[in-house]
Amino acid sequence: MTGFRGLLLVSALVVGAAAAAIFLLKHPDVKASAATVESGPRASAKCHKPVAGDQITIPAGAFQMGSDEGYPEERPQRTEQVKAFQIDRYEVTRAQFGAFVAATGYVTAAERKPKPVQGIDPDKLVPGSAVFVMPEAASDSGEWRFVAGASWRTPLPSSEDKDAGDYPVVHIAYDDAEAYARWRGRRLPTETEWERAAAGARGQAVSAWGRETAAKAQWRANAWQGPFPVRDTGVDGFIGLAPVGCFDANDFGLHDMVGNVWEWTSDSFQGDAGRGVIKGGSFLCAENYCARYRASARQPMERDFSAGHIGFRTVADVTGG
Repeated sequence: MTGFRGLLLVSALVVGAAAAAIFLLKHPDVKASAATVESGPRASAKCHKPVAGDQITIPAGAFQMGSDEGYPEERPQRTEQVKAFQIDRYEVTRAQFGAFVAATGYVTAAERKPKPVQGIDPDKLVPGSAVFVMPEAASDSGEWRFVAGASWRTPLPSSEDKDAGDYPVVHIAYDDAEAYARWRGRRLPTETEWERAAAGARGQAVSAWGRETAAKAQWRANAWQGPFPVRDTGVDGFIGLAPVGCFDANDFGLHDMVGNVWEWTSDSFQGDAGRGVIKGGSFLCAENYCARYRASARQPMERDFSAGHIGFRTVADVTGG
């Protein structure tokens, strides 16, 4: 199987900048992604410093999963019962993933040479990952590119930033996330567990802003402000990826359950073993495009695909839950 990473590489090699259009045609609801050209914090004083092993226990209970007001794949809203489980307070960070790599020698999908693709010179099949390149001028639009060498090690242009380890690890395929979780003696959350945690103790909300539109409320998640993909105004304090824990926690005490990066779950999408479900939206979701900064939002993604807007967190069972 060539996988989606191979297909994206083919697009980049054959049609260059048109790779973005091909990606969006294949995935019309994945609106953005990013190890970006211009990225990084504008205000990080309020960010919480992640602590290894910091988890929150989500109690057993029923909640309203899905939404009748969102995209078709979120419907119908229904009652789901969940056993107690423990979930990371923050998205897994670069520093935490780096400790795993140092201990095991693990090599991520983005760092491996792609499998052969018919009609493509093998010498041109190089390791790398999907990057959404931010617009550099007011007249430009952002675009998708396959970037050789892009990986969890080099997700930001300012990789020398002393706090870079506190950013969520990105350019992570499903198997990479699962391998890290196993190393920690944990696992990836099911979609139901993830949504229960994101919805909070009081249950489902339309978005991180409740029923207010984002434009009329204080920004409570790292998302795109302004017309996508032309300009992110950074009203929320960040243009691009943000360190973990820079926005208020939900009432379970969890940070960044929506916005910042999409997060892998263990569920397949509609029974397709090659596609997983990612949740929560990313920093490139805007009011005019994507708008998936909601607990109920869900998106199919090829499990062998990695990009600068996909990360994860882990869970564990609670005895007696």
